[in-house]
Amino acid sequence: MRETPRSQGTAGDTGSEHPQHRPGRAIAHTTGASGSGTPHRSDGRSPQTPRGARQTDHGGRPGTTPPVPERPAPLLFLVPPLLAVFALLTWQVAADGPLRRLDERIGRSVAGHGPGRLTELLADLGNTQVALPVLGCAVVYALVRGARRVPLYAVLAMAAVPALVVPLKDWIGRTGPLTGETGYYPSGHATTAAVAYGAAALLVTYRTRPAERSKRPWMMPVAAVLLTVATGIGLVLRGYHWPLDVLAGWCLGGLLLVALSWSSGRSRRRQPPK
Repeated sequence: MRETPRSQGTAGDTGSEHPQHRPGRAIAHTTGASGSGTPHRSDGRSPQTPRGARQTDHGGRPGTTPPVPERPAPLLFLVPPLLAVFALLTWQVAADGPLRRLDERIGRSVAGHGPGRLTELLADLGNTQVALPVLGCAVVYALVRGARRVPLYAVLAMAAVPALVVPLKDWIGRTGPLTGETGYYPSGHATTAAVAYGAAALLVTYRTRPAERSKRPWMMPVAAVLLTVATGIGLVLRGYHWPLDVLAGWCLGGLLLVALSWSSGRSRRRQPPK
């Protein structure tokens, strides 16, 4: 009868008896090379969860698993209010409701006010010649830092702007403040600014390592909001759009940014940044 091989003991073991066989044990705790008691599998492979990788409780005992990688806070709670506001504005503009009449009174009273060069500069922030290069730089930055899916999602969000705005302009057919032409609701410039600057801020913060992040992580989102708001102010003061046109464009841009943020969150969970 074959005897069970003698297992390694600790430095203080001197007995000669054979250890009893323990059926059903997948892991045998044997002494490592340094006598630290590192657990080993019975088949010679390393354990799936090493003891050293676990967090310890107040008593020093192995407890919880390592912390989960950082995940961005979801923004899906913004979808219902954005949809509700956009639906209300569209209904009022299309049905010539009281909000549209109030909107046109306000638009006529403020059009032409403010420094002409400054308001023109602010309105130009919504031009594709200005907004798209900003987004393009952020896309290149994210690609260099190793991101692959999120830059593609940002490009798709930008491409969705004309796909949504142009049919709505044709359907509503609203005239502009200074011209008799139609196709002013919603504002494409306001939507472009919201998506381009918001997506750029998301891409830069998404691929920035925690150790490299500024002590003021709110600066990029705040800068995107300020640029978007400045664009809307310039559009209204120059008489290029009614205020509700701009507000509706912001709602559309916000919905696209929520979708982009949700997509980037899923991508982060699949492959956390290094």
